[in-house]
Amino acid sequence: MLYIGLMSGTSMDAVDAALVQFNQNSTQLLAYEEYPLDPGIRRGVRNLSGASSINEVCRYDAILGNLFAEAALNLIQKAGITPDSITAIGSHGQTVLHLPVHDYPVTIQIGDPNIIAYKTGKTTVADFRRMDIAAGGQGAPLAPAFHEYLFRDNQRQYVILNIGGIANITVLPAQPDIPASGFDTGPGNGLLDDWNHLHNGTDMDKDSAWASGGTVDQALLKQFMADPYFDADPPKSTGRDYFNLAWIRSQIGREGGNIESRDVMATLLNLTINNIVTAIGRHAPDTQTVIVCGGGARNRVLLAQLKLALGGRQIITTADKGYNPDAIEAMTFAWLAKRRLDLKRGNLPTVTGAGKEVILGAVYQS
Repeated sequence: MLYIGLMSGTSMDAVDAALVQFNQNSTQLLAYEEYPLDPGIRRGVRNLSGASSINEVCRYDAILGNLFAEAALNLIQKAGITPDSITAIGSHGQTVLHLPVHDYPVTIQIGDPNIIAYKTGKTTVADFRRMDIAAGGQGAPLAPAFHEYLFRDNQRQYVILNIGGIANITVLPAQPDIPASGFDTGPGNGLLDDWNHLHNGTDMDKDSAWASGGTVDQALLKQFMADPYFDADPPKSTGRDYFNLAWIRSQIGREGGNIESRDVMATLLNLTINNIVTAIGRHAPDTQTVIVCGGGARNRVLLAQLKLALGGRQIITTADKGYNPDAIEAMTFAWLAKRRLDLKRGNLPTVTGAGKEVILGAVYQS
């Protein structure tokens, strides 16, 4: 059966679209495309993470709904298949608010699935996170359930490390009776991209070229790592509502504020590495192989420094397992759509903290 997964992550740089074939004993990624967001739309969506009017939220909900639909249709065309061959679309949408620890926990993703279903003519599954929150969970991360499905090996323990805007890990024990676990470790590429864009006007610091020219400010790094999020026990998840430019500025202010911008960048790179290494050291110390996915898997400098910091552990990417590292999250939502239509539960309470396993997602018929 063929499913399409659509995803726009915390980096807010593109709509990722994956065409996935699920057979009884195999999962194949047949096609993957990234559709960059127009800079004006990206800027507008990022601004929604602050105090925004309901009018703007609804406006971008419709804008992104149309863009997600176009991404699905373009993927179908490029793959050389007909829409009739697609069983359904799973759309994560774009997170604009994620407050899982609150008097009234909430998470909001936009990208109207009604528009996606109507324009593509395909059943669309969306709103994957809120049922987990209703069950007492964090609503995130959801990818560990798919990581377990795709990569669990009863011969060895793996850590799956996703480095997107936020980084998260999935611990997959070799022992089949021990459940998978996972959580958001903290900033991945998000703060690096934000700081780079602020000072250089480009979307990313490719292979950390700018960061590599700076010097790590140890006092600032210590200040960064003193944030209570890093010491908090799982379950935990986070996003741009917490780790953003305002967070960087507040931390710099506590250190006196007189730090070269490229030194801040070098320090942010080390923050990403440190929070990942700390998380693995505390929660998966016996792991010998770390499998990396997400945009960070393409950053050679980040991976080299991460390998050094993790000692003798083997660092590979999901490409070594046959899957494009950039496609894993979009594939996750294709899989979750299938789970929803099969009436199977999609969350891992050991990851999200939910009171029980629940069926995730709402179904929008075409």
